[in-house]
Amino acid sequence: MARCSLRADNLCFGPRCPSATRSSFLPSSFGARWSSRLASKSGAKFRVFSSIKERQGVKESERPKGVNPGGAGGLRVDGLEKAEVVSGFEGALGEEREGGGEVGFDWRWPPWKNLPQRYKLIGTTSLAFVICNMDKVNLSIAIIPMSHQFGWNSSVAGLVQSSFFWGYALSQLPGGWLAKIFGGREVLKFGVLVWSLSTALVPVLAGFMPGLVLSRILVGIGEGVSPSAATDLIARSIPLEERSRAVAFVFGGLSVGSVTGLLLAPPLIQNFGWESVFYIFGLLGIGWFAGFQLIKEESEGSTASRSISRSEDISTNNSITSSLGDLAGNLKDVPWKAFFENQAVQAMIYVHFCGSWGHYTCLSWLPTYFSEELDLNLTEAAWVSILPPLASVFVIGVASQFADNLIANGVEITKVRKICQTIAFLSPAVCMTLSSIDLGLAPWEVVGILTGGLALSSFALSGLYCTHQDMSPEYASILLGITNTVGAVPGIVGVALTGYLLDSTHSWSLSLFAPSIFFYLTGTVVWLAFASSKPQNFSKRD
Repeated sequence: MARCSLRADNLCFGPRCPSATRSSFLPSSFGARWSSRLASKSGAKFRVFSSIKERQGVKESERPKGVNPGGAGGLRVDGLEKAEVVSGFEGALGEEREGGGEVGFDWRWPPWKNLPQRYKLIGTTSLAFVICNMDKVNLSIAIIPMSHQFGWNSSVAGLVQSSFFWGYALSQLPGGWLAKIFGGREVLKFGVLVWSLSTALVPVLAGFMPGLVLSRILVGIGEGVSPSAATDLIARSIPLEERSRAVAFVFGGLSVGSVTGLLLAPPLIQNFGWESVFYIFGLLGIGWFAGFQLIKEESEGSTASRSISRSEDISTNNSITSSLGDLAGNLKDVPWKAFFENQAVQAMIYVHFCGSWGHYTCLSWLPTYFSEELDLNLTEAAWVSILPPLASVFVIGVASQFADNLIANGVEITKVRKICQTIAFLSPAVCMTLSSIDLGLAPWEVVGILTGGLALSSFALSGLYCTHQDMSPEYASILLGITNTVGAVPGIVGVALTGYLLDSTHSWSLSLFAPSIFFYLTGTVVWLAFASSKPQNFSKRD
């Protein structure tokens, strides 16, 4: 077995090595710094023993804290109990003999064991959003064999798919309020469990239309409370200087989920039947719920908590045992009037509606557009539909780093949010305009233009979606619930209206692109004129 050991009598520090007759191999000032750094490292443990006894005394006042000259050990790094032996790399480097003067390393597994709790929370929350969109897109693929099996026409299939948005729209405000009362962590767990169980029940209820519609409404409710819950969790756990990346990482899970769901669902349906996607994707969410119980909340004295306390004061009530009267009182205490009178909140509401119109209509109709207008077969159209969310995954990382770097360099936060949201709206507007005009472009050139524009719309995660937390970490979840409620309307109205306009005009430019371009442009104007990320104390204004 290999061993890794260093003996103190062979060590040499600094530009010059001390002579063999020197009684101490470390200057006291350097030793203090060196030993304190060793003691502060959480990833590895060190124990250093000198095989040469110190012959010169060190005054007690000059002795650095944490250094204990005693026994045969000479120099000992504090923070280790008694004289226990520290094994290196779980035995791969051998075991130490006490008093042998060796340095050992304590290798920890799994590698994320020593990550700060806030990073674990953000990672698992992002994974929940991956599963979220997997369960959202699975029906869009499974609806084809389901319609054939149960004899559904297009109207019935449309009813089944739109029922998701009923629950999604209804749960936004309650989700924000519950996150405010109980904390985003608890609401997120509830949401994932509800939508996962409801997804797994779809094959059982598919032959009974009211039950099937109810199950999809419950999926919408579970997924509807999740954005507000995640926003609250980020506002409570992540300091301002890390927030853009945290929001991008969490909500970027939606794009990853869309890609993953679209890739996995077809082979699962082909090999195991359409029922398999609901069972497997539902079990993934239930497994996430079980694993999330192991993630502890960050302690009060942690770095994240201290950073938040320096930048904003968050007043919360996380008591899950609150009575119904207390809950009603908390709902009454929410400054609703101050929210709706605030111009920045009004701007967020409209801009969220505009962004959702473009997102939901394209999500629903682009595959058909690729198939009919660009003359692609169904297989090609399905693969092409993956490109926008796949490209968004890469854009999200660039956008979040771009925004956080601007903030770190002293750029005003409001200006950063305006820049990012303007990119998010003008990019798809320009690309849709180019796609609407007959420029003689090849189909794959049109696909590339639309993919680029829709991918750049992910800059909104460093624009609009950060503004709720910037304005009020205390009410961030409720603010997102308000804007997301309005933002869910295009999923119900916009998708149906696009189909109606398509039947009436037989023009993709007028039915799909023109309304989206209108909302992108007007949303940009409103955002630049009225958006603000300045902290607001809504409680004092109501």
